[in-house]
Amino acid sequence: MRAMISLYDMPERRAAIDAWWAGLVRHWRAAGLSDIPETAGMPADLYELWLAPDLFIAQTCGYPLTHKLKDRVTLVATPVHAVEGCAGPTYCSVIIARRDSDVRALDEVAGKIVAINGHDSQSGCNALRHSVIGKGAPARIVETGGHRKSVAAVREGRADVAAIDCVTYAHLQVVAPQEVAPLCVIARSASAPALPYVTRRDISPDDLQRLRAGLQAAISDPTLSEARAAMLIAGIEIVPLQAYDRMLEMEQEADRAGSMVMI
Repeated sequence: MRAMISLYDMPERRAAIDAWWAGLVRHWRAAGLSDIPETAGMPADLYELWLAPDLFIAQTCGYPLTHKLKDRVTLVATPVHAVEGCAGPTYCSVIIARRDSDVRALDEVAGKIVAINGHDSQSGCNALRHSVIGKGAPARIVETGGHRKSVAAVREGRADVAAIDCVTYAHLQVVAPQEVAPLCVIARSASAPALPYVTRRDISPDDLQRLRAGLQAAISDPTLSEARAAMLIAGIEIVPLQAYDRMLEMEQEADRAGSMVMI
């Protein structure tokens, strides 16, 4: 079996992620699960892991969940984060620019260079397209491969604007404040369901319930409070799969408006 428990996997948070995983393993065993991976880490190929027939659990983004992973994985639960911009099991993107730039509002994004972490990202691409509906087209779009790389692209002047997952941005404000100090938030995107935990499509109903029970037990475990706090996790909620249709609605609204056509 294989696993990855956090897409917010920064080197500075590795100890907390490992501690959280160890606690989860303990609670999943208590819930009656076996064949649990001893470790959980970031794979070289996320889609290969998400679609693996031996997937135990992994975190994904809502955009892949509603596109390439649709009907191919099982939704387990959605984390709640103690971060500004998150409300219950939802999150948003912060849209950033350099403090010394002339971009101070979404109306000023037109004609600028926009950085995205990937075309299949809700927070870095879909939310940004939706946010700039009716604001005019950017001059160019650069794909960086990651939110932290998009932050660097804006900071270093290789891009003017980027949309960053608000949880990622909150982590950077704590673990690498020097990386975001030259930047400012010019807007926030509309909210959508946060990054979900998923498992293999053919998991049995009983094992799915055990997975959820272990997650809930770990959230209530006082010995894991330090790890949870470091990961900015405040809770877990079971949300209906249909809630993630919000990503499709935002995409369709942007498509109809011809917003930030991706080439």
